[in-house]
Amino acid sequence: MKSACLSLLLVTACWALPFRQSGFLDFMMEDDAGSGVPEVSPEPVNPPVFAMPAMPKCPFRCQCHLRVVQCSDLGLKEVPEDIPDDTILLDLQNNKIAEIKENDFKNLKGLQTLILVNNKISAIHNKALSPLTKLQRLYLSRNALKDMPPNMPKSLQELRIHDNAITKIKKATFQGMSNIIVMGLPSSLSELHLDANKITKVTAASVQGLKNLAKLGLSDNDISSVENGTMANVPHLRELHLDNNALTSVPSGLADHKYIQVVYLHVNKIAAVGTGDFCPPSINSKKAMYSGISLFSNPVPYWEVQPTTFRCVFQRSAIQLGNYRKK
Repeated sequence: MKSACLSLLLVTACWALPFRQSGFLDFMMEDDAGSGVPEVSPEPVNPPVFAMPAMPKCPFRCQCHLRVVQCSDLGLKEVPEDIPDDTILLDLQNNKIAEIKENDFKNLKGLQTLILVNNKISAIHNKALSPLTKLQRLYLSRNALKDMPPNMPKSLQELRIHDNAITKIKKATFQGMSNIIVMGLPSSLSELHLDANKITKVTAASVQGLKNLAKLGLSDNDISSVENGTMANVPHLRELHLDNNALTSVPSGLADHKYIQVVYLHVNKIAAVGTGDFCPPSINSKKAMYSGISLFSNPVPYWEVQPTTFRCVFQRSAIQLGNYRKK
């Protein structure tokens, strides 16, 4: 019985067609080759419509990346439009911008750094900076400003505005502040750079309220005097740059200042230096030793300066006297 079943299976196998390996394309062409399966016409399907993603906003020819917008060296004559609202740093240096208009920065409420160095700015609208409530750094050096920018945000920490044509600083108010700041500067400032302008005098009122100021740059002006009480209004000052001016004496108040460490007075007209100009009578009353005092290129006879004059200096190499050289 078993042999009969085996014989039947062998006969059936002989009738079967030989095995043929099908490739991937063979399966796709089965209906054309006559597989025996009736061909069904598929219903027409409309291709899916994909919406084009919105392109990120960026001013023409500028570069935008990680909330930083760089529009420098493009020959721009005005602040460009389409600046992303979430920008935190805007670089517009080395252009030909002559005026900052009222609405140039109206949507940039999160801007922290604004760079406008080396343009032709001579006017800034009274309300142009008002929307910038989080601005910390404002760089306006090498422009044509005759006055300080109006209504600067009270969040400002660093202002660089050297190499302009500023001659004096007027009274100004700040948006949201009830009191008048005499100099028109926010009390949060830690650095103020007014180098290379046309300032002739520093008054105590001009720095009133700047209790957080750590660095004051007034180099390359025409300053002939620093009013008594000026140093007391900047109690946390660390660096004072008064080089390349017309001072005839060391500014008063340095000996009583507890924190000042660097004083640049070179290239002036200082003819004498006394033992009480820099250091207090008691060394214990000064909390920070001087790390740099420059007096070179002054008509002071350095060989007559008493050694005790610099008793509160960290080391002798920090003192630079030198010979008198004319400008």
